[in-house]
Amino acid sequence: MYKRVLLKISGEALAAGRGFGVDAIFINNVANEIADAARTGCQIAVVVGGGNFFRGVAEQAMYMDRVAADHMGMLSTVINAIALQDAIEKTGMFARVMSAIEMHQVAEPYIRRRAIRHLEKGRIVIFAAGTGNPYFSTDTAASLRAMEIGAEVLLKATSVDGIYTADPKKDSAATKYEEIDYMKIIQLGLRVMDISAVSLCKDNNLPMIIFSMRESGNILRVVKGEKLGTLVTA
Repeated sequence: MYKRVLLKISGEALAAGRGFGVDAIFINNVANEIADAARTGCQIAVVVGGGNFFRGVAEQAMYMDRVAADHMGMLSTVINAIALQDAIEKTGMFARVMSAIEMHQVAEPYIRRRAIRHLEKGRIVIFAAGTGNPYFSTDTAASLRAMEIGAEVLLKATSVDGIYTADPKKDSAATKYEEIDYMKIIQLGLRVMDISAVSLCKDNNLPMIIFSMRESGNILRVVKGEKLGTLVTA
């Protein structure tokens, strides 16, 4: 079982297929799974995306200044982080939202040592607002925060059960990789994470597991060390 992990959840996942907003039933199910995993003694940090509200590189931001659009995307992640914090605390576990953009009324500012202390005290820490910088995705934020807090592994929860040779939704002949290295992801142009995040993980020897969050209980299983999805190594 892992002692400390960082879990990356996309904003689109929290919309549960609706495309926009937060699905209350789904986010409560996810919160229960995270709480169950935390009760095993594993220290859990979470990075949430904001694509269910706004993405700086999406079509809706086509005519916007990129920096302004990215800042809007970062603020979207704060909405999701607060929603997830509320859902987790309803399970009886403690959670803290730490934002890379300071907004004291709704979240703590991100301070690395304070984040680690929260984890040591058994609190679930939710990192919001990406890295606080434009041009960096929440995938990159997840890689960065995972290394800063000393996570053993980066867990990326997606709608598919791993990395495939092609999009399994479009190509029935696509086969799943049980294990793959970061360099091969770059060489094959597989759209697992953006290149900045992949390079960051590769250069710092941070393993990653891509797994499906559509099956109930998968977050607990992967935290316990069960072989799920695709393992990515440096």
